[in-house]
Amino acid sequence: MFTSPIQLFRVTGFLEGTSLILLLFIAMPLKYMAGHHEVVTIVGSIHGALFCVYILVIGYTTLATKWTLKWIAGSVIVAFIPFGNYFLDSRLQKSPLVKSST
Repeated sequence: MFTSPIQLFRVTGFLEGTSLILLLFIAMPLKYMAGHHEVVTIVGSIHGALFCVYILVIGYTTLATKWTLKWIAGSVIVAFIPFGNYFLDSRLQKSPLVKSST
């Protein structure tokens, strides 16, 4: 399914980043403005699971591609910033890591 660890990382990062955006910009406003507390429970649980998978994929990608500390730290930091994974993905596409792993 995935041809390289970098491709797996990119897909996982996209999913995790999207779940953070859904949590912050859709679920949280629904909770506080419309009183739908269950939306945060559901989206938050999905986001939490995706975050755990994302951290595991960072570890796998690090071992498989011998990532530098810069890529590891950047990957973890962007997980806490809305749209951060999209920014990291655009930087990753321009790096030699993607070209050498495809």
